[in-house]
Amino acid sequence: MRHFGGFLAGLAGLAFLAGAGLASAAPSARTAALPVATTTAPVLDEARPPIGWIDFCRAGNDEDCANETRSPVALQMTSAIWAELNRVNRSVNASVEQVEDTVLYGVQERWTYPNQSKGDCEDIALLKRRMLIRAGVPVQSLLMTVVRDETGAGHAILTIVTDRGDFIMDSKTNRILPWRATGYGFVKRQSQVNPTVWVKLGEPASPGLTVAGQ
Repeated sequence: MRHFGGFLAGLAGLAFLAGAGLASAAPSARTAALPVATTTAPVLDEARPPIGWIDFCRAGNDEDCANETRSPVALQMTSAIWAELNRVNRSVNASVEQVEDTVLYGVQERWTYPNQSKGDCEDIALLKRRMLIRAGVPVQSLLMTVVRDETGAGHAILTIVTDRGDFIMDSKTNRILPWRATGYGFVKRQSQVNPTVWVKLGEPASPGLTVAGQ
């Protein structure tokens, strides 16, 4: 992880921005030009976690896999936080070369952090999640998510649950999109109340939508 120290340093102020530092700002300053996702992905029954996540937790990633029950939290969006989310998304996408697990590790599926700036979709999503958690974003609002992409293939993304709806961080685009605008079919994601529990999702995205470009 030697390539990402600068990202964490650059995000050191995000916890302050997310807290009382902006609480006294005028509403127009906090919410000007912010996007609206309108809805959150509907949660159905409990689901079996992906095998990659199970193995990731068994590998000793206790910081990510703490089996703790928490109250759901939606990230309170501000203009400053929106800018930081976009910066993290772009920085990680630009710094990690996308390489499949079969090439990197000789196995079909392995969830881990990028190794020497290389990794696949879930590795990139895990890194974004960890950076934002360490910067002060509530863990309950940062959910690893499995979808079917525009080709029907399995794909991992990061859902950000906010007070303005669910947004998606994706290794395929630098744009942070409302969940319904990705063109993906949503399968399952982490529960907001416990990161080791996964839940099924309903209402896959409309067939006519496609993943936005850079």
